[in-house]
Amino acid sequence: MSTPTKDIYILGIESSCDDTSAAVIKNGKILSNVIARQDIHAKYGGVVPELASRAHQQHIIPTVSVALEQAGISKHDLSGIAFTRGPGLMGALLVGTSFAKSLAMALDIPLIEVNHMQGHVLAHFIEKEGEDKVNPSFPFLCLTVSGGHTQLVKVSDYFDMEVMGETMDDAAGEAFDKMAKILGFPYPGGPLIDRYAKEGDKTAFTFSHPQTKEYTYSFSGLKTQFMNFIRNNEQKNAQFVEQHKADICASIQDIIIKVLFAKLKKLAEAEGIKDIAIAGGVSANSQLRQELFDLGVKKGWRTFIPNFEYCTDNAGMIAITGYHKYLRGEFVGQDITPMARLKI
Repeated sequence: MSTPTKDIYILGIESSCDDTSAAVIKNGKILSNVIARQDIHAKYGGVVPELASRAHQQHIIPTVSVALEQAGISKHDLSGIAFTRGPGLMGALLVGTSFAKSLAMALDIPLIEVNHMQGHVLAHFIEKEGEDKVNPSFPFLCLTVSGGHTQLVKVSDYFDMEVMGETMDDAAGEAFDKMAKILGFPYPGGPLIDRYAKEGDKTAFTFSHPQTKEYTYSFSGLKTQFMNFIRNNEQKNAQFVEQHKADICASIQDIIIKVLFAKLKKLAEAEGIKDIAIAGGVSANSQLRQELFDLGVKKGWRTFIPNFEYCTDNAGMIAITGYHKYLRGEFVGQDITPMARLKI
């Protein structure tokens, strides 16, 4: 008679930017995913690194406690602790890394470092108990779009990922937020552009498509073009933005999404891959999600869009990545340090 396999519980900790998050996964199935937001940055129009670090210190213990409570387990049930090593803000990463190292040492369980960007990609493999979910098949392409990154990634296995193209300057999410700031929206402004765009005409205003090589993106020129467009029109009409808010948002959102998908379509055709996914904070954008679905129908792709709670930074994606690393025995020692710049 075989001995029953012991359940594997992985605690994931995410602290790369301004969200403190903790999640628990049991045998690959998510039990909890708790996120503590940092509203303090809104008054400054962007994330202030020092304030983010202090807020992480305040939030991390209660956030982990709630995650364990919601999962219905004790810290002594944990099999391993996964944490975001990078990329991200160094001070913020230090808080999560230090906490994970201390707890792993106290419990004498394995420590697992996770690349934040790999976590976004592997968020597609998060499942709930009893859920009938279809996951991408290898190889698949993932367009990862966030405030800090814009990448086209070829995913051949859980940890065999190749960045096929990325932005040379601003990330798409950063462009959304900067354009929102030009419009006078509070931080984070990207979701507000999405909200107003639903009521606007995306053909109302025209912006030129950035010209870049192969699968490389660039959004800095588009941002400058938008800034000049607003300034020139406000010189003629001080109420221009207020009077045309919805159409402006719809038009600029449309060109950003067109830029993103132009490269994705080109890469998918070149690689002959028909499993296509999106990930990262901007994958919560309603037009991006809808257009990926529509493209999938048109091109015969299988498309994969994460649930909203797994789009923005969250520990669920860190925990699922840590789970697959645990199965491979990929652990790190107490000498591990965070890295603000960490490539896939």
